[in-house]
Amino acid sequence: MEASRSDDPNLNPIRNRNPNPTPAPNPLSTIISSAQVWPTIDGPLGLTEEASVDYARRFYKFGFALLPWLWFVNCFYFWPVLRHSRAFPQIRNYVVRSAIGFSVFTALLSAWALTFSIGGEQLFGPVYDKLVMYNVADRLGLSGLA
Repeated sequence: MEASRSDDPNLNPIRNRNPNPTPAPNPLSTIISSAQVWPTIDGPLGLTEEASVDYARRFYKFGFALLPWLWFVNCFYFWPVLRHSRAFPQIRNYVVRSAIGFSVFTALLSAWALTFSIGGEQLFGPVYDKLVMYNVADRLGLSGLA
């Protein structure tokens, strides 16, 4: 004879019993959700939301003036905006774009530096001596060795 086994919760009342039918909310999640989110890393001592939008916009635009480290500063200073996706949509637009711009700049700079340092003379051939900067003083006769 086969033992009949049923996974139906209505047929097995012992399995269906919930020891805590009305669980209390997690106190940690309620503390985190009720905490006020500030747009800058310095919290209430920082900028107002209107001033934050202006600063985020400036950092983003000046990053295009060959100052991509300002994109990093923008991401660092407005880190709470990156962390909380629904807070401060006007600021978040500039901060996310700054993060993307800084990531692209870092990837391009790293690729160029690694290509130049690893490939070196084998990759660039005779043009390599004109590209490197360590022999500028020798080429201009400023080292006194020539």
